[in-house]
Amino acid sequence: MVTLLRAMNKRGADTRSKWLLTNDSNLIRKGLNMKDLRNKVAIVTGSSSGVGAATAKLLASKGCRVLVNYNSNSTGASAVLAECQKLGGDGIAVQGDVSVDADCRVMAQTAEDAWGHIDILVNNAGTTKFVDHGNLSGLSSEDFQRIYGVNVVGAFQMTRAVTGSMNLQKDGGAVVNVASTAAITGIGSSIAYAASKGALVTMTLSLARVMGPKVRVNAVCPGFIEGEWLSEGLGEEKYEMLMKANRDAAPLGITATADTVADAILHFITGPQVVTGETLIVDGGKHLTQTPLVRR
Repeated sequence: MVTLLRAMNKRGADTRSKWLLTNDSNLIRKGLNMKDLRNKVAIVTGSSSGVGAATAKLLASKGCRVLVNYNSNSTGASAVLAECQKLGGDGIAVQGDVSVDADCRVMAQTAEDAWGHIDILVNNAGTTKFVDHGNLSGLSSEDFQRIYGVNVVGAFQMTRAVTGSMNLQKDGGAVVNVASTAAITGIGSSIAYAASKGALVTMTLSLARVMGPKVRVNAVCPGFIEGEWLSEGLGEEKYEMLMKANRDAAPLGITATADTVADAILHFITGPQVVTGETLIVDGGKHLTQTPLVRR
C-alpha cells in the first residue's frame, strides 16, 4: 500500500513537473483567475430544481453560460433555463443521466460545441432512497448500485468528460462536488446515501491531488436543506419536525436553503484560487453538536 501510494504521488509530481517545464510557473499564482465569470462556461448536473437550479441561476447572474442538465424533469429545466436567460446568461438544457457515461460525454461535447470550452463543473445530480437506518432489509444491492451510480460514478464520469477542455483554459477549471453532512456524520436519508456521499468526499481528495495545477476540485457538504426534495421524501409532518430539530440544534439557529448552498458553491469557484481538496460544511453549525465532529 505504501509503495502504491508513493508511486501515485510520484506520477502526480511528474505530471506537475512536466506542466511547469512547458508553462510559466507564475501562472499558478497569477494566471489562474476565476474571479470574473463573464463568458465562462458551466455545466450544472441535476439543475432542474433545488440546489442545482439555484446554482445555475446564480452563475448565470454572474455572466456564465450554463448547461442546465436534467434527467426527467424537462419542465423544471425549461423554467430554470428561462430564468438564466432573463438574468443575462446564455444557456442550453440537456437531458442526460450522469450514471451513463455516454450521456456525460454528450453533455461535455454539447457545451464545447456551443461555446468552445468548459470552465466549471458542478456535480450536483444525486439520488437516494428514504429508508430508516435500522431497517437493514429496506436496502437491496440494486439500491446501493443505483445510488452509487448517480452520486459517485456519475460525478467521476462527468469530471473525466470535462477534464480535457478545462486543462486547455488559461484560467484553469473548477469542479465542485455537492456532497452532504451525511458523508461525515453517517446520518442521512439512508445508509446507502450516507455511504455514497462519504465516497464522494473521498473522491474529491483523490481528484484534487491529480488534477492540479490547472483544475481545482472541492466539495460542499450541506446539512438539512429546506425544500421540496426533503419534504416529499420525508413527508410533510416529519419534514417540519426535523427542520425544527435541526434549527434548534444549530448554533446559528438556521438550516440551509438551495440559495445558501449555491452561495457556498460559488465561493469555491470564485474564492481563493489556491484552495483544492477541501470540503465546506453548510448547516448553520449543526455538525458541531454531532459525533464524531463534536470532539474535533
